[in-house]
Parts: sequence; C-alpha cells; structure tokens
Amino acid sequence: MKTGMPFDWKPIIYRGVESEELDYKAAQNWNNLNRAGKARFARHCMAIANTKGGYIVVGVGEDKSGRPCIYTGVNDRQCKSFDPTDVGNVINRFSDPAIDFDIERPVVDDKRYVVFVIRRFSEIPHVCSYSCNSELQQGVFYIRTADASSRPAYKASEIHGIVQRALRNQRELLGRMLRGILYEGRKTLAPEAKSEFIEQISHSFKIFDKRKKEFKLDRGTVWEISVFPSEFIVDKCSLSEIRKAVENSVSTTLESSFVFLEESEESFFTNVAFRTFSKERRQYWQAFSSGLFHYITVVEKDKNSLKYDDIVKMVSSAVHFLGQYYYELGYTDELFGLKFKVSSVEGVRLTGIGGKAGESSHVCRIPEIEVKIQRTAADLMSGNAGHSARIIREICERFNFPQGKHVQLENMITDFLEKRNI
Repeated sequence: MKTGMPFDWKPIIYRGVESEELDYKAAQNWNNLNRAGKARFARHCMAIANTKGGYIVVGVGEDKSGRPCIYTGVNDRQCKSFDPTDVGNVINRFSDPAIDFDIERPVVDDKRYVVFVIRRFSEIPHVCSYSCNSELQQGVFYIRTADASSRPAYKASEIHGIVQRALRNQRELLGRMLRGILYEGRKTLAPEAKSEFIEQISHSFKIFDKRKKEFKLDRGTVWEISVFPSEFIVDKCSLSEIRKAVENSVSTTLESSFVFLEESEESFFTNVAFRTFSKERRQYWQAFSSGLFHYITVVEKDKNSLKYDDIVKMVSSAVHFLGQYYYELGYTDELFGLKFKVSSVEGVRLTGIGGKAGESSHVCRIPEIEVKIQRTAADLMSGNAGHSARIIREICERFNFPQGKHVQLENMITDFLEKRNI
C-alpha cells in the first residue's frame, strides 16, 4: 500500500558499487531479452531473495573499469516493457516458491530508472524449478555473495545459513501466533542486574559527554536508546560475536540506517564493548559483551519543529535493527527492556502529520520524553510494525497529539521497512 511517505532513491541509484543486496543493469528492453537474458534476472532475484533481500537497478551502465557509475536511466519504451505482471510471471516460472518483489520506476535527477524491490524469503527459500542454458540449474538454491555474484550455494556453511534462516522464519511465524500472550509471567530484570546495567550506561554516557560538542546538540533533538537483557552476565557474548551480529543486522545499501559501521579508528573494541563514533552522522553507540546496547544520536530540528516522518524512520529502523541484532546473538525468547529517551524537546512542535506542513498546536511541554517496553527478539522481529507503532504513538502523545489520530501508521512503517530494510 502506498502511504505517501517520501522515499529518497538516490542512495540506491548512486551507490556506485554492487553488493549482496544491490545489483545494477544497463538500460534495456525486457521484451527484447531472449530466454537466457530473462533467466539471468531470475537468477539474481532468487539469489537476493535467498540472502538478505535487496534491489536490482536497471539504467546504470559500467565504465571501462567495470564500475557501475554511468547513469543513463531508461527511455519510455524500456520503462514500459518492465510490466510487473509480465516480468513476475516469467521470473516466478523459474522459482519455487514465488519471489515476493515489486517493480518501481523512480525519477532521479530527471532520469527514470526501473528498480526491482526484492524481499527476503518469508518462510522457505527459493529453489530453481527449471534449467535454462548456462544461467539456471534445476534444483539449485542461488545465493548472493559479498563479491556481488549470484551463484549456487555449494559450501556447507552456505547451505547451513539458508536452513537457519528458514528455521528462524518458522519461529517468527510461531511468534506472530503467540504474540501478546502471557507476558505477565515473564522474567523481569533483577535489582542487582539493573544496577550493573545502569553503571555501564552511566559510564557509556560519560564517554559520549566528553565529545558531545562534535554532535552540535543545539541543532536537534537528542535520542538515547538503551536495551538490556533480563540477566546481567558480564561476558555473555564475545566481542567478535557482537561485531558479527551487528554486521549481519546492518543493511549495506542504506544511507539512513539506524547503525553504521565506521571503517576507521572511530570504530573499535574496548575491554567490554564494541564502540563506534561518527561525527559526520552524529551517531555514537556501544554494544556490550553483557548484552547491553547503548545508542545516542541527534535528529535535526527545522525551525524548532520535529518532523513526524523523522520519528517514524528513527523508531522503526531502531526496532528493526534491535530485533535482528539480539536474534543474531541468540536472545530469541529472552525478555529484554527497551528505553527510548528523547531530550531537548520542550517547546518543540510536531509537524508533517498526514503530509501537512505544520500543526503548531502539537507542542511538547516537557524537557524529556521516555517510553519503555519489554519484548523478546523473536517478538520484535515478528511484530515489528506493531511495536514500532506503539512507541511512535507514545512519543507523539507527549507532543499532545492523540493516539487515535494516526493515519495508517502501521502501513506507513511496513512500507518504510520493506523499501529500506530489505
């Protein structure tokens, strides 16, 4: 469903490098492709869907070095040839089960492109159902690799990864069936564990405080997110496990991700955590071996107002990442607490609700906003939109915007996540 939420295609179109989640194709007419040419698209779609999900952009050619940086776009005839029904019928003839994807036709800098938006498999992986020349082999699971190739999974670790994702999807399905049941009896945070986590958060904030001038706090609202398990174990996870979990939870195609991995001296291991500063993105976070995650960033204000879309993006991106991150660490069914704290909001207006320019009556009258929830990683992943919507409604309520006046909020979140966090 189209929600009207703006989407910036530039980070995808102009990425300039292929990856597990992103493939570029020169401008072409779908109707002029032979069977092998169409099968090549099917191979890429299956591989991307079996890995993380992602995009195929048509209208970007390669330079002499093979770098995808010639932005020609497509002409009207080429654009119309990529009819979603026709393309879907052909591609899914080669895939079992059918691949869930959309075809978008964005205009970027006065040039039109065709973009396949491919979702990761939701239940079981896609197997090739028919062979086609040298492009496709029947009975094969195709995957997307780090060097941007779409090839059969033949290593034991690759097959294991596909099986693990399928099992995880089944557990998520069970989570959707059981969500919201019997939370009263769940384990809560023990007092001694709470004090240990508070001490780690306090120390983490002191580190941020030493460099807060670099973040230009006066220009925005300060968002602090703390997440902690129900039990404190100082070495619950190794630092290498933490970094791997972060890497597996971060989308490499997004310029507006919740978390970035800085390939610099500002991203490093400490004795107890994996820490990252980003002056450019005004983002600081620490992932502790105890399971604690502490995050601080600045969301820009525009003339002392905060955009509704920015709240939706921040919260839904955070919940998406955190569910994936803690699942990767093995906290599947363990209850943990999430706290969203938004500072520098007194007198700030909430604008852009329902696409309108400004609603001056929706003003926050308190200096800080705090929202807390308790959930499992599996529950966050299976009910991402619902949990994000709950947090967003509570934050907006502090701006004196009634909870019942949000229009298609869960649809907006789902649309945002499908396009940005595939």
